[in-house]
Amino acid sequence: MSRFAPRDWHPDERPMLPGSPSTPAHPPLVRVAYFLVGALLTLTGGLGNALVTANLVNLQGTLGAYATETNWLPAAFVMTNASMNLLLVKFRQQFGLRAFTELFLVLYALVTFAHLFVGELGSAIAVRAAHGMVGAALSTLGLYYTLQAFPKPVRFRGTVVSLGIAQLPLPLAYIFSSELLQFGEWHGLYVFELGLTLLALACVLALPLPPGDHYKAFRPLDFVTFALFAPGVALLCAGLTFGRVLWWTDAPWVGLALAGSLVLILAAFFVEHTRRTPLLNIRWLTNGSILRLALGMLLVRVVLAEQGVGAVNFMRQVGLNNDQLATLFTVVLLSTIAGIVVAATTTSLQHLLAPQAIALVIMALGAFIDSHATSQTRPEQMYISQGMLGFGGALFLGPLVVSLIGQVIANPGNLISFSVLFSLTQNLGGLIGTSLLGTFQVWREKYHSNVLVEQLSALDPDVIARLQAGSAAFARATTDPAARARLGLSSLAASATREANVLAYDDVFLLIALIASLHALWVFGRGAWLSYVAPPAPAAAPAAPGAKPEPEQVTD
Repeated sequence: MSRFAPRDWHPDERPMLPGSPSTPAHPPLVRVAYFLVGALLTLTGGLGNALVTANLVNLQGTLGAYATETNWLPAAFVMTNASMNLLLVKFRQQFGLRAFTELFLVLYALVTFAHLFVGELGSAIAVRAAHGMVGAALSTLGLYYTLQAFPKPVRFRGTVVSLGIAQLPLPLAYIFSSELLQFGEWHGLYVFELGLTLLALACVLALPLPPGDHYKAFRPLDFVTFALFAPGVALLCAGLTFGRVLWWTDAPWVGLALAGSLVLILAAFFVEHTRRTPLLNIRWLTNGSILRLALGMLLVRVVLAEQGVGAVNFMRQVGLNNDQLATLFTVVLLSTIAGIVVAATTTSLQHLLAPQAIALVIMALGAFIDSHATSQTRPEQMYISQGMLGFGGALFLGPLVVSLIGQVIANPGNLISFSVLFSLTQNLGGLIGTSLLGTFQVWREKYHSNVLVEQLSALDPDVIARLQAGSAAFARATTDPAARARLGLSSLAASATREANVLAYDDVFLLIALIASLHALWVFGRGAWLSYVAPPAPAAAPAAPGAKPEPEQVTD
């Protein structure tokens, strides 16, 4: 039985939102314990997908799959993770936090355990999809635990910290996943995650969240909306993932998937727009200020894709693997932690735009530094730039989300809309960033290849000398002069392709710097307008009719 009871609640300790825990005044050591459990839950929820994303190349042999096929693994996770908050918020509201916490942690442990018996791609994709569903619950659970560690006047800083911790799994995966693969290939990754999940379950059972109120929340049309929205988002994720991999115009099913996703998502929005008690408040989601905040969250995910699509793929292009990137991502990890600390200690509710603008400038400078990379660039030359991106990403997201949460607290009926909006911008933003930047890189590589090949002439003394040197390198491999000449020409062509790719990645880094710079100018301009020109902001728009239910309160 929980040690917290409703009669012990002070008015300031009641749950802020339906489905959230109460917030009693905890002793200092209990606050520390809640913070540690919250960090553990957040890392546990993100590490599964991060371990797969960082090791797609290594998992090809284990699963007996082609490179294009392994892309279904992270795609399946995002396809289910992005839309689950449609139901998870109401699950917490109807069945209570204790059932939510224990059920989804046990499910997470069972799904992770199922990974140990996966031996082929089809079953691995199914397990990854299940992982995405239960992983969505852990990110919310980690936030609730982290907020318990902060007193009410600075509780918004807990949101900043939790969002920052959610950015740590990817660098952590690059740091130690190679050792796990050596331990047991695919199974090594998930033996570790299973142990982490069981540890999290033990911590949650030992230190439960304070109870909240709950009431009957689900309505029949909720499941109609979910049946339209979830497949629509899944098709959109598949199209964005494989449009770049299979190429947009070469795979007809990609276009059909994108068109189908548009139809299903619009149908779900139509159903919600006409309901008296909608899951999604379409009027709130299409409000100008909300659209601006959503675009900001989307763009920062595109900018942060520089680390995965840009830096990592660039390093692989010049012949490096995950083992040689561990120190680089240790720098990224430490920089991100530094960004979390700075964001948590400096964020002010009166000045939420300033840290966003500063973070964007830092990320733009980091990407601009990377745009001068050459084929001789190694991780050591990217420590500063990638550290700036990690620091800026941690500094940016927290203040942006805090500004959005204020509107949700004012209108609790918009909680589900906010949860879905945040989940979509983070998941789809990452996919859009990967797809956009990957497509741009391929396009620029073709351009640079054409330019370089046009400059190669058999009459150029430098080209002749390079061909002769390339042929001489194969003198011990073959005595046939014609074969050596062909090998020398092949070596020169490979060098030209490598240089074209390097130049293309430089263009990608420059594009990211441009996006971040333009976004920073927009934030600076927005801040100046609000400070000196715009009248006081009107009160937040009321929730849609019936959006906030009249709860029939029940104690957990």
